[in-house]
Amino acid sequence: MSDMIKPAFDPNPPRRNFYGRRHGKTLRQSQKGYLAEDLGDLRPRGITVQDNPDRHPIDPRAIFGDDRPVWLEVGFGGGEHMVHMAARYPRIGIIGCEPFINGVAMLLGKIRSAGVSNVSVHPGDARDLMDVLPDASISRAFLNYPDPWPKARHHRRRFVTPEHLIPLARIMKPGAEFRVATDIPDYMRQALEEVPAAGFDLLSESPAAWDDWPSTRYEQKALREGRAPHYATFRRRD
Repeated sequence: MSDMIKPAFDPNPPRRNFYGRRHGKTLRQSQKGYLAEDLGDLRPRGITVQDNPDRHPIDPRAIFGDDRPVWLEVGFGGGEHMVHMAARYPRIGIIGCEPFINGVAMLLGKIRSAGVSNVSVHPGDARDLMDVLPDASISRAFLNYPDPWPKARHHRRRFVTPEHLIPLARIMKPGAEFRVATDIPDYMRQALEEVPAAGFDLLSESPAAWDDWPSTRYEQKALREGRAPHYATFRRRD
């Protein structure tokens, strides 16, 4: 195990800054309805300080009602990938994290349309969820087209830094797969450096996507604008 990896659950995580948008353009009335009617039942309990003041680890089995494998998507954007995977793999549970409320509303609409029920939605920072997940509780994780933070002084805000990767390594099971998709060469460069240092082995890195990958709007935008997507697969070390 890498000596960078934090070995155990921390009941007192550090205070941290959040960078990025939480709100965008005005929501449509239907999207407001999704948030009001659907989000409450899909939110995992025990993440906020208000409903978990002692910061006890939450039990993923309580989220999905059984001991099925649990996957995590960090920053699900508009939710295309998350809903696609939930429909394709109905016997797993997927927790998605997204602080941008417009993206959350889009996901909720897609969940209604697809009729999937094996999903849970945290409308906030993935770090808050990782703070309270137990060790070795996640069987697969996804980071798809994350915010690139292109300026050099902002690279520390990227997800592929120890602040995010060490907690991710803690909650992932040995042998669990971590997938990264990006169209920013420097982001992939940093991922290839930082992710192995946090306790993962690189399995593959390629311009070809995975067999079960659905083309998302972010991938399509990259292709329209002439940027080449790249896809990397890592495995959590024993």
